[in-house]
Order: sequence, then C-alpha cells, then structure tokens
Amino acid sequence: MAETKYIVDGNEVKGEKGFSSVEWIDDTYFTIHFMGKKFHGEIVEAPTEDQKMTIKVNQRTFEVKKDRPIDELIHKMGLDKKKVRKLHQLKSPMPGRILKFSVEVGDEVSIGTPLLTLEAMKMENVIKAEGEGKVKAIVKDKETVVEKGELIIAFE
Repeated sequence: MAETKYIVDGNEVKGEKGFSSVEWIDDTYFTIHFMGKKFHGEIVEAPTEDQKMTIKVNQRTFEVKKDRPIDELIHKMGLDKKKVRKLHQLKSPMPGRILKFSVEVGDEVSIGTPLLTLEAMKMENVIKAEGEGKVKAIVKDKETVVEKGELIIAFE
C-alpha cells in the first residue's frame, strides 16, 4: 500500500530524524516533540476539500497538504473540482441606489466578478457574483433606487 506524503510550503517532507510525536491539546492546538524540544502549534485553517491546512508553529505559518495515492485518481476522474453555484438572479442585498453596472447582457460571470455598484448610506458597495452564470437581462436602470430583495439582474 502506498503511503501518504506531506507537502509543506511546496516541498515534500519525509520522516526526519529526531521527530518523536505530535501531542494534541484540542482540535486546534498541538505540541510537536522534535530533537528533545517542544514546539507549540495551531491549525489556522483546514478546508478538508483541498486536503490542505494552514498551521502556525512558533509564530511561523506553513501550508501543509496531504498527497495521497487516491488523490491522483480523483483528479484524473475530475472529481476534485469544487462545486460552483449556478446563478439565476441577483436581488438587491440592501436598499440603495444603483450607481453603475460592471456587466452587460451576454457577459459570462464567475465567482468574484463585479456586477454593479450600489450606493447605500453614502457608501459605495461593489456587489460581486457569488457563483457562475451568463447575464440574461438587467432589469433595473442606472440611478434607480431599489429596496432590499428587488430583482436587479437575471441570469441564464
């Protein structure tokens, strides 16, 4: 059976001499015993989908990735692609006035694409796409005042 490899900051890490154990304090904090010394660490972020985690040991941050034999098969089959929400419509997240649109009918958008700028309480808020889609219709006009929940853009 093939073994799991660990990639730390882009470099494969193999068993090191002097490493003895990891002692878990709780699900976030741990102590590493190495060369007779203790190093305190914490898990900063651990998105399980990516088999990656960000850890901090003695105030230094590392990205650790598990590289398992099954991961290559999962990748070849295309099963490692993240699910992306399909957009159907954008409703106003708050009352305000539409200052400008950053997209036009027919534009393809993905996560993070700026859609429009909405002025609310004297602040300009850039509203970004939270999924993927193609702009089917822009229902409101520039300078229109909208209430929370009003349809602004329709997607196909």
